[in-house]
Amino acid sequence: MAILLYAGVGLGIAVPVVFALSRTVRYYAKLTGWYLGITITGLLFIPFMALRPRHPYNLVAWSAICKHFHLIIGARYSIRGLHHLENLGACVVVANHQHAIDGTGMNKLWAALKRCTIVSKKEVLYAGPFGLGLWLGGVIFIDRLNSEKSREAINKVSTKLKRDDLKLWMFPEGTRRNTGEIHSFKKGAFHVAIAAQIPILPIVYSQYYFMDEKQRKFDNGNIIISVLPPISTEGMTVSDVNDLMEQSHKLMSEEFSKISAAAQEGKNLN
Repeated sequence: MAILLYAGVGLGIAVPVVFALSRTVRYYAKLTGWYLGITITGLLFIPFMALRPRHPYNLVAWSAICKHFHLIIGARYSIRGLHHLENLGACVVVANHQHAIDGTGMNKLWAALKRCTIVSKKEVLYAGPFGLGLWLGGVIFIDRLNSEKSREAINKVSTKLKRDDLKLWMFPEGTRRNTGEIHSFKKGAFHVAIAAQIPILPIVYSQYYFMDEKQRKFDNGNIIISVLPPISTEGMTVSDVNDLMEQSHKLMSEEFSKISAAAQEGKNLN
């Protein structure tokens, strides 16, 4: 009994020390905890989601739990511009994409977004309870290797956006990259917005300066999410897609630089 007691005390002391001193251990522990949290909550929510499959409010309910996962990854969030969501109906949300943990920021916005769904790569559909939960929440899965099928899937939902007062969240960069800049955009989101004659809503995450996948670094840090004013597409046609895309990219890049500096300095965080 005494040996077990000493062993327990030893582990209780050793685990926090190793976590604090080893960057690699900290990196894997945070990611494992985050993914486990999503998987477990997915399993818990799936039976309730199945009662109204493909309904966008399923994601609102799930996000009420998942938005607290910032405690697992050690991130402090500050959200700006929420007033731009007030009385905002159907729109296409465009956001920069840096890492899977972007999902925690999305969860913090979901209650304000209300009726919102996501476009995601089809591989996520097979991610166990997480993928099934997203499907039950109405997420649209596309095959990035088949551009024709991807366009068909997105075009189908574009006809529903205005009719159902639905918001569509897209990552126009296509691939997640935490490199300190917003990369070039693909045109899909802007085609959808113009076809449906609904606004583009830019949302910008500050740089994840505290994370580096190559170096297995995942420290605590600040994240600012900025909701920018909607950009009207009223009266635009297909010929305006490039201009709309460039305007959105410019506004988001400027905001990204500003809030990334503020996040690193820890200034004006609420």
